[in-house]
Amino acid sequence: MTDRSRIQSDLTDSSIETYAVRGGQIRTAEAEHSEPIFTTSSYVFNSAAEAAARFGGDEPGNIYSRFTNPTVATFEKRLAAMEGAEMAVATSSGMAAILSTVAGLLKSGDHVVCSRSVFGTTNVLFEKYFKKFGIKTTFVDLTNIDVWKSAIEPQTKLLFLETPSNPLGEVADIQSLANLAHEHDALLVVDNCFCTPVLQQPLALGADIVVHSATKYLDGQGRCVGGVVAGRKQEMDEVYGFLRSAGTTMSPFNAWVFLKGLETLSIRMKAHCESALAIATWLESQPHIAKVHYGGLDSHPQHTLAEKQQSGFGGVLSFEVEGGKDAAWTLIDNTRMLSITANLGDTKTTITHPATTTHGRLSDEEKERAGIVPGLVRVSVGLENVEDIKADLLRGIQAIA
Repeated sequence: MTDRSRIQSDLTDSSIETYAVRGGQIRTAEAEHSEPIFTTSSYVFNSAAEAAARFGGDEPGNIYSRFTNPTVATFEKRLAAMEGAEMAVATSSGMAAILSTVAGLLKSGDHVVCSRSVFGTTNVLFEKYFKKFGIKTTFVDLTNIDVWKSAIEPQTKLLFLETPSNPLGEVADIQSLANLAHEHDALLVVDNCFCTPVLQQPLALGADIVVHSATKYLDGQGRCVGGVVAGRKQEMDEVYGFLRSAGTTMSPFNAWVFLKGLETLSIRMKAHCESALAIATWLESQPHIAKVHYGGLDSHPQHTLAEKQQSGFGGVLSFEVEGGKDAAWTLIDNTRMLSITANLGDTKTTITHPATTTHGRLSDEEKERAGIVPGLVRVSVGLENVEDIKADLLRGIQAIA
């Protein structure tokens, strides 16, 4: 009889929902049902020879928790299975995931083409810090394939984008951009934070690498900070090599929390999508709302593309308030239930003013080019009753008058 208490579950050809619950787990001698947390910094070797073999890479096994930890490894294997990747590397934050990807794969003199519609800190990382080390970045409009083509240089090694974008929800054609990247021997990296592997599979559409802020939907309850990179083993080995030396490491406790988050990811994302669409549709008919940005709306310019490459439209929407920043702040300040915080992907609905928070470090010119207007408000729709969310937003809207 098979020893079911020790082996990993046979998940051959399983669905993403099953991978999310069981992927990557190998039970210990204790036969635990839930994944354990290995809160240890180091590991004991049976001999000096075994230690040397581990450190030298001649023998597999744990060495030091900066780069080998069983709880973190379980999370990596589970996320890789969900994304259809050969390997994943967990990091200390979503920004650490981007840092580790670029530092592991690029060198001074290389060139990146990056969407202008990225998270504000991502913009700063490319524009300010990577530039210090000789990596040049050209920012382009996310949805215009022609400007991506014109930005390619002989030194271009990487194309980077978020889709849907933060906070406008713009959608890029992943397959077309993957083809473009490969024509020029470059890699396509997609930030899949807003959709998660439940709603979008960038690797299946031709992308080479996927990055996540696990802090967002993968956790789902705003408890921990973390990130992850997934793709082919060839590139992931380089990302892992950087992490091993630089220490952009996910903690075992955070990995365990993310594992628990993944177990409910599919049902949460379905609920987020349903409520966000209901609220976006309702907002289009409200006074003082000039425009609503949400891929699920027929009015969204990339609605058809979003339908094609996503299985849902996500839980984040944004809208423009008539009256600029003052009106946007009035709306935000007069809500009572919604959490005024820049985090997203939480069970609790959050609301923020991107121009002065998530994208606050961009210059006025950069904000204008990215569409971050003063009256823009972003809402990450949580799992509260949708009518209660509408009622709270209505308090803010009515306060503008």
